[in-house]
Amino acid sequence: MGNLLTILAFLFIALIVLVPVIEKFAPRPSPEQQAKISRWILPLVGLSLILALFKSFMS
Repeated sequence: MGNLLTILAFLFIALIVLVPVIEKFAPRPSPEQQAKISRWILPLVGLSLILALFKSFMS
């Protein structure tokens, strides 16, 4: 149990450090790139829900 808590603490600290660094240095996408990406988000979410439902019924 101690190993699990150590790993979770390490991951949480890494997340706290890395998210601001990535936000600071990541390139900003153009509006055209944002539109292209947003067009794919809802179909992919729907596909993942269908696959999760299928996996739930199979197990």
